[in-house]
Amino acid sequence: MAETLYPIIKPSELTGLDKNDNLVLIDARSGNDALEKYLQAHLNGALFVDLEKDLADIKTDVAQGGRHPLPGLREFARFIGTLGIDKISHVIVYDDKNGANAAARFWWMVRAIGHKKVQVLDGGYEAAKEAGFPITAGEEKVQQKEAYEVSEWLLPTATMDEAGTAAADNNSAVVDVREEKRYDGIYEPIDLIAGHIPGAINIPFTDNLDENGRFLSPEKLKSKYVELPGGIGSAKTIVHCGSGVTACHTILAMDAAGLPIPTLYTGSWSEWSRNNKPVATTKAN
Repeated sequence: MAETLYPIIKPSELTGLDKNDNLVLIDARSGNDALEKYLQAHLNGALFVDLEKDLADIKTDVAQGGRHPLPGLREFARFIGTLGIDKISHVIVYDDKNGANAAARFWWMVRAIGHKKVQVLDGGYEAAKEAGFPITAGEEKVQQKEAYEVSEWLLPTATMDEAGTAAADNNSAVVDVREEKRYDGIYEPIDLIAGHIPGAINIPFTDNLDENGRFLSPEKLKSKYVELPGGIGSAKTIVHCGSGVTACHTILAMDAAGLPIPTLYTGSWSEWSRNNKPVATTKAN
């Protein structure tokens, strides 16, 4: 059975790895110009993944599943194969947002199909560049593999109703990782309504990072999450954000802390806020 790696890898550790056939490096930078940036410069050997096309099944009606619903399991398994990832691959993924965007989402999805050897690069592209990791341009060649063998998503997810029920239950915790002003209902730059799920608590994902944008130590991360209401456990802690992407940063942080991987509410605020659900703008006790 493959070893489960610590989910975060430092740039110095990446530069020290021997290049071998089992290492698959993934560039998950996002945005309208992400592919252009990748083609201009990326970590040597990295393959590009697109958040919108490869890591989500975007629907016309955002009320059904939110802005970034998961793709079909079979489709994702085939996509993983096109990246040359198989059961023995050591997968390392980076973005340019301190792992808070598509890198953490890709990590969650790869873990959710049962692959254990996957890590997020601490500090992302710029940190690796500063550490002296070689940079190249253009497309990379890849030896594609068969679809990854998987029968179900193996990490827990929650529906909209399950998130609402848990938020109202004192024995559970729903963690909203968006910035405080969005949670408080002061402003909403992306979705239609500002505010939060009644009963959800706010721990912004940025709290997982130090002043340099690197992940806190496992000990500090554990102290941040170990006393959530109801105690820590995948069935009792649900994490969400705007669309199920940045929430994965906090799930990653909790895994790094040695805590059980919590449940992801994939639809997140983008789904909740479009379904005539109650909206709170005062902090949960």
